[in-house]
Amino acid sequence: MRPKKVLLLVDQDEDALSILKFLLATNGYRVLEATSGKEAIAVFAATPVVDMVLAAAAMTPMGGERLVARLKRMRSYVPMAILCESGDKPSDEFAGDRWVSRSTAPAVLLDLAKVMCARKRGPRKGAWREIASQISLVST
Repeated sequence: MRPKKVLLLVDQDEDALSILKFLLATNGYRVLEATSGKEAIAVFAATPVVDMVLAAAAMTPMGGERLVARLKRMRSYVPMAILCESGDKPSDEFAGDRWVSRSTAPAVLLDLAKVMCARKRGPRKGAWREIASQISLVST
């Protein structure tokens, strides 16, 4: 049996966090959760293997972009995505790998998680194009 991929979900909206956790956990992922940037940094530092980070853009006091920038300084090889509202745009200093809309279909979000987790060992050729054709992603 292959080990489960570990995802760190960060969102101060506990209802949204619960829904995402249920979706990912029932599809074979091990989900770690945090409701603030400070808590996410502590969980990330304490967990030696994290295969992907998915953080909400709109959090206070530390927003998703700042959080991802801090986590990337700790382990730059871990794929990280920002979960945003439909009108959000990444800043020029965006350090993450992808922006994903909150309105993304669950099946597409699962595909994105699969591809981003595989990215640590090297995705198959053209995998990002398949996902990008299904959802609108803003590349950095």
